[in-house]
Amino acid sequence: MYKGNIEVRKRITFLFFIIFVIFILFGVRLVWLQLVQGTWYQQQAIQNRISEITVDPKRGDIFDRNGNVLATSISADAVYAIPAEVKRSNQAPQIAHSLAAILGLPESDILKSITQEQRSVWLKLKLDPNQAQALRQSRLPGIGIISKPQRYYPKKNLAAHVLGIAGDYNQGLEGIETAYDKELSGISGRLLVENDAAGREIPESSRQFIEPEQGLSVVLTIDQNIQYFAERELDKVVQERHPKSATMIIMDPNTGEILAMANRPDFDPNEYKKYPQSARRNAAISNSYEPGSTFKIVTLGAALEENLVSKNDRFYCPGFIIVADRKIHCWLDGGHGSESLEEVVQNSCNPGFITIGLREGLQTFYKYLDAFGFGSQLGIDLPGEAEGIIVNQKEATQVDLATMSIGQANSVTPLQLVTAMSAVANGGKLMRPHLVKELRNSQGEVVKRFEPQVIRQVLSADTAREEGALLQRVVDYGTGSNARIAGYTVAGKTGTGQKPSPGGGYSDTDHVLSFLGFAPVEQPRLVALVVIDTPQGYPQFGGVIAAPVFQAAVSDSLRYLRVPVRYLPSGITPNDQMTVVPPVINLPLQDAQKALSQAGLTWEISGQGPIVMDQTPVDGVKVTRGSKVLLSLDESGKAPSGDRIVPNLQGKSLRDTAEVLAAMNLQLLPEGGQFPTGRATWQDPPAGTKVSAGAQVKVKFEPPLPLTSGP
Repeated sequence: MYKGNIEVRKRITFLFFIIFVIFILFGVRLVWLQLVQGTWYQQQAIQNRISEITVDPKRGDIFDRNGNVLATSISADAVYAIPAEVKRSNQAPQIAHSLAAILGLPESDILKSITQEQRSVWLKLKLDPNQAQALRQSRLPGIGIISKPQRYYPKKNLAAHVLGIAGDYNQGLEGIETAYDKELSGISGRLLVENDAAGREIPESSRQFIEPEQGLSVVLTIDQNIQYFAERELDKVVQERHPKSATMIIMDPNTGEILAMANRPDFDPNEYKKYPQSARRNAAISNSYEPGSTFKIVTLGAALEENLVSKNDRFYCPGFIIVADRKIHCWLDGGHGSESLEEVVQNSCNPGFITIGLREGLQTFYKYLDAFGFGSQLGIDLPGEAEGIIVNQKEATQVDLATMSIGQANSVTPLQLVTAMSAVANGGKLMRPHLVKELRNSQGEVVKRFEPQVIRQVLSADTAREEGALLQRVVDYGTGSNARIAGYTVAGKTGTGQKPSPGGGYSDTDHVLSFLGFAPVEQPRLVALVVIDTPQGYPQFGGVIAAPVFQAAVSDSLRYLRVPVRYLPSGITPNDQMTVVPPVINLPLQDAQKALSQAGLTWEISGQGPIVMDQTPVDGVKVTRGSKVLLSLDESGKAPSGDRIVPNLQGKSLRDTAEVLAAMNLQLLPEGGQFPTGRATWQDPPAGTKVSAGAQVKVKFEPPLPLTSGP
């Protein structure tokens, strides 16, 4: 009996011990869960009941050097789905059917999207007002609408290859949009919605909206008016000659700033998906070609710098030159005969330049190839810059040297060539070409400024001046006479390059025609290159087809920049061929056309609507009589319901703002002191907001922060 009680007590003690250990383990586990892993489980619980929708920030604007908007972001309604709510409703097929009818998308694709295993999914990013209104009225379960910024390019095709494109998700894809994507993008915001275990939104639960932070704005070196002059002239040559492509670059030789970069074919970045990818290629920096005679500026500069030629040298051109076993012809049948150095340059004589190149030798010639930047990237702030293709120096022969000295064998990019000519124009300094002047925050304050950079000194100032004088003779007396600009001295070089044939050798019919020059010669302000690839018709000479394009664009640009006239041609007064562009913004189309006609100008219409909303060039610019002004019309200020959509007033003057709002039957409430002046820096409601007719729009005006002075 006694032994039995002891045995029972042992068992009870052991049982209590086991229970105690279990309680200890439970306690340790509880402490572990509550104190050590409590925060993690709390975060998991929040994630399980919170749906998060990313709200893209307003992408920074892109301005030209004078503050004109080239790219901006507008608010557009976007529709999203929360699949958990759609599934809970048990109406997924019916919802997909309704969405397909409203959005014009395949029903099967929508059904797949709204039932996939994701917290949220975008269905369409740019809704027109009718679609947005229909969706709001339908009140479909699990379907919501939110305002989402989308990229808009108000000048459409203007400078499209420079600006590039931004994708549907606000990401830069090409051009400046991708080169400065990090700066332009900003910081995303979030919309947080609380759901129950079944994925339904909890009634009366609080929604948290974390505001996105706007990206920085980019101020380009591009001048929209000079860009327009370049594109206008390319359009003319495309219409007349139907080339495969055409390119023009205009640069400030003293700073390396690109004032215009234009290509044809081109595209509208607002509708870039409608264009072939080839139309979006920036040939000015990405394509390389055999430049022909425009490359002779390098051969000439090297020989002058090394004292291998002088004005007293004489050359003889019988129409050809024999190098090793190769007979290389001059472009002029029968040759130029006896010539001075000046005549070799102005006649663009191949035997003369080959003689100069052979004097230099391979080592000196390649020294200057490298010094001028050929065969390497110049570091422009755009993606896709090509290096060109240079004959390997170790494998180069005397025949290669002969052909390279007249612009064959090597391939260069238009950017490399215009930068090399800039070195001749600015006293021998090779400048780094660039397209961005400044980065600014949303308050318009400069956060970073990009200063001009000298890559290296290629020529002495005396050599550059001497070469410029020789190149002036090309325009005054030689093959570049079609590039003469009344009132200004011009230096330049024509190019008529034969294109390589696929089977070897060179084509007799396909040419790359070009003109490279700068003006005024005494104090150069602009350097420009025109490249026309395989134009149709005859004659096929750079001086006939490319030089007039240079003349028209640079002539208008010099007068626009108010560069003083150097001389007056006999019998011509400064204003005989010039006229001033009148202001036509906010005028009815018929009145605008009448004003332009009276000024001796023509016009081209872009868009639809009764009122002119924008013009290029701007008013006050002096241009040649008969020039074309681009008129942009816009009907987007009025929504179908009769409401108005507030326009983007950023950068407009008080007068322009008042006229724009008055045309839309909206009231202006100006802010910025007792007497507001300057440019619009802030507005309420923001651009893209729908308001009723007669609504008030507050706009703050401030004196603009100074941009670095133009060229």
